[in-house]
Amino acid sequence: MRWWVKAVRHVLRCLIYLAMRLCYRLRIRGSHHIPKQGAALVVCNHVSFMDALVLGGASPRPLRFVMDQPIFDSPGLKWWFQLVGAIPIESERRSPGALRRTLDDVSRALQHGEVVMVFPEGRLTPDGEIHAFRRGLETILARDNVPVIPAGLAGLWGSWTSHFGGKALKKWPSRFRAPVSLHFGPPIDRQMIGGVALRSYLEDQVRGLKAAADKDIGHHPAD
Repeated sequence: MRWWVKAVRHVLRCLIYLAMRLCYRLRIRGSHHIPKQGAALVVCNHVSFMDALVLGGASPRPLRFVMDQPIFDSPGLKWWFQLVGAIPIESERRSPGALRRTLDDVSRALQHGEVVMVFPEGRLTPDGEIHAFRRGLETILARDNVPVIPAGLAGLWGSWTSHFGGKALKKWPSRFRAPVSLHFGPPIDRQMIGGVALRSYLEDQVRGLKAAADKDIGHHPAD
């Protein structure tokens, strides 16, 4: 990565952090678990369209997050997603070979020592609960055996950017500076869990962190 790209992304991370602090009463726990150097994969539950910004601002290092291709291609926003290093993912039905291209991009970022963030549920939660993690997570880790940092996010279910009460972004915001909590857990690697199914283990870790985050804010809805 060119030095100026790295510098720009660090500045953007700081600006995003300030913006999230203005929008929410944000509580961050365990951000020290993200390694200061080297590759890592962050996995988190997916609540709203603000999740990536909250995680990106809370992380002490810039995150390259995986996002849906149609959103990545949004008019007026694509330049921003490219600038922050988002990695688009397209449905195999729409574009054969798309998943392999995304996995190659993720692998390339990890091999360059970057931190990549994925939402293993693959979609926004329709009911506020965590849903089953998809197999793509194991595919990524089979290609690149890097530390995985689980994270649990609470407080954004109920916001206009979540599917609470109807489709996300189709409602008016009703609250400002709602309490939002984000908990990062210790890094996990395959040797730590032995023969346990990695995907199920990570899902359990994220569920536990989300429960802690819920408790942290007293289950208040956002916005």
